[in-house]
Amino acid sequence: MNWLQLQSRSQIEEIIEHSKSVPCLIFKHSTRCSISSLAQNRLSKGWSLADNDVLPYHLDLIAHRDLSNAVAEQFGVRHESPQVLLIKDGRCVYDASHLGISATDIASQVGA
Repeated sequence: MNWLQLQSRSQIEEIIEHSKSVPCLIFKHSTRCSISSLAQNRLSKGWSLADNDVLPYHLDLIAHRDLSNAVAEQFGVRHESPQVLLIKDGRCVYDASHLGISATDIASQVGA
């Protein structure tokens, strides 16, 4: 996976715009949480989508907690860590957290 780093509020608007032509995935990751590291590793190992099928964004919660709150508010999804949000047509169509994060489930939602 070629992660794009989510580091500014303006990128949330970019994600909304990009999601109108290609789904965007936001992975909210805590560098202090072993479950978050495990979820990220499982996601990366199970990833089967081509680079042009989805734009994956990585959000470091420790460095950018304010952005995590902005993402939760923008898309109406309660904050969890780790967490993935799949954004299509400007809205969150799928979210999962902790060990419920599955590359297979995300792939099926991208194709839906």
